[in-house]
Amino acid sequence: MVQHSAAAELNQSELLDQSLKGEESMEDYLKIANSGTAWVLCAITVAIAFIQALLYMRMARKTATKIHLPEEIPNKAFRIGLISAIGPAMGVFIVMVGLMAAIGGPMSWTRLSIIGAAPTELTAATYGAQASGVELGGAGYTLTAMAASWFAMALNGAGWLMVTGLFTPGLEKLRDKMSGGDTLWLAVLSGACSLGIFGYLNVNEICKGWGNALAVIAGPLSMIILVKLVVPKVPKLMEYTLGIAMIIGMFFAVLYDLSVA
Repeated sequence: MVQHSAAAELNQSELLDQSLKGEESMEDYLKIANSGTAWVLCAITVAIAFIQALLYMRMARKTATKIHLPEEIPNKAFRIGLISAIGPAMGVFIVMVGLMAAIGGPMSWTRLSIIGAAPTELTAATYGAQASGVELGGAGYTLTAMAASWFAMALNGAGWLMVTGLFTPGLEKLRDKMSGGDTLWLAVLSGACSLGIFGYLNVNEICKGWGNALAVIAGPLSMIILVKLVVPKVPKLMEYTLGIAMIIGMFFAVLYDLSVA
């Protein structure tokens, strides 16, 4: 009995020590992940992306002036783009908050600033953790596991950047060859490609559950209603329709999730 009791106390002591070590290791890797050095290095990358965006906007304005495009057209286009980005940015921000608790603020900020594909980044970080034999942010998620998550995220994004840099010039020539110089056919081809891409993405979302399916249905329906019924009466609302439709879709998804919770 005495030996059994002593063995039980010893096992409890070992479990307590392991738990404390796990908490300490988690605190240690988060200290490194949120260190000042990490913020500075990640800020450099984000600053480069921000400068690229500014240069792209300047180039667009110069091109508009060169082709004698009325100034109100690019201004309206920039305003539409800004408003339309609100919905996707909200989703990215929510994922970033969740990632911050696992891989630190600087890396989450950097990855979602230069890539912006929140589900992809979350998946890459999860796969990196699983490759180390642990769950993302769970017990045993140490500095080594976090490094594996960081590496998986970087490797995943590197493929996109390489393909874009190497094949984008060739894609423009391929598109011109396929259109045969016919601008109308080119418009139809571009529209069909966009419908195919977004249709594929929507099918994947619908399969995830009724909340996502409602968002996919409510968004387009609200867009049609806005364009056909509301915009003719309030023409200035046209540039805000996409952002409003996305918000309506998200509203129905959240409303469904709350109703079944």
